[in-house]
Amino acid sequence: MTILVTGGAGYVGSHVAHALVAAGREVVVVDDLRTGAASAVPPGSPLVELDVLDTARLTAVAREHGVTACVHLAGLKNPGESMTDPGRYFKVNVSGTLSVLEALVAAGVRDLVFSSSCSVYGAARDLPVTEDSPLAPVSPYGLSKLTAERMIEAFGAAHGLRWMSLRYFNAAGASLDASIGEDWGPTRNLVPLLAKAALGFRDEVVLFGADYDTPDGTAVRDYTHVVDLADAHVSAVRHLADGGASGALNLGTGDGYSVLAVVKGLEEVAGVPVPVRFGERRAGDPPVVWSDPARAEQLLGWRARFGLPEILATAWAWHARGVTSPGSPS
Repeated sequence: MTILVTGGAGYVGSHVAHALVAAGREVVVVDDLRTGAASAVPPGSPLVELDVLDTARLTAVAREHGVTACVHLAGLKNPGESMTDPGRYFKVNVSGTLSVLEALVAAGVRDLVFSSSCSVYGAARDLPVTEDSPLAPVSPYGLSKLTAERMIEAFGAAHGLRWMSLRYFNAAGASLDASIGEDWGPTRNLVPLLAKAALGFRDEVVLFGADYDTPDGTAVRDYTHVVDLADAHVSAVRHLADGGASGALNLGTGDGYSVLAVVKGLEEVAGVPVPVRFGERRAGDPPVVWSDPARAEQLLGWRARFGLPEILATAWAWHARGVTSPGSPS
């Protein structure tokens, strides 16, 4: 059983690829390396540099390697950026997913696990968010993920493709051995930006919004360890291979933490203050989101093992490895 991992040189994708290899699966990674790193791909696993919009090449790769399942993670993931450049998000996330689907059908691949997002729910009125919560994205990013989910469902009905859409709730953290983690260069995620500032490579971090209706005024999110997310993908691949039902699942911890709680937690781990300032709310950001992960536990036997302390500890170990001063990053 060979698994095609699109975006497998990226942050979540590389963790998924490593977890699949550790579970005894053969993996082939495709990535355009615009934000991914070849060094993050598991040793011995083939890496093919290509854009998933190239359907013909993607089909050829799937056929050449005898792919029987795909984990599709390639895409753009910044809700705020999508508000100012929606066309790019629809092209990459929607057209890219369509290309992947067409390649899988052409190559006779039977199973697909899709990297989706809690952004499909938008500003949820009732918490925690369940899979039955209304789907009402507030950003083009969220809409692109929901559109991709609908296309996958249609391909399943038309072509017999078995699928699972995994809706992430704020991936964070790094591998437990600090060998792979999130590159703070291209990302706009909170934890790597805080680590960058704590290490002196950034003057400050802007926190978007201090007037939300939350205990400390900052937005609340369900931060989920990337290692837990990777394990869920392995379970989803196994579930489909065993003939399990298709569907969408939330991947989260069931706990919400405010932005300020994350800042204070990182300061405790780093042992230094982190320079921050408050800015205006960011368009497309809901105030409060956290998940009900019960269905993932029921269907996949998956439950998050790690919480915010482990997220921050592993992220700090990854970012601080070998760094002695702002002039000497590892």
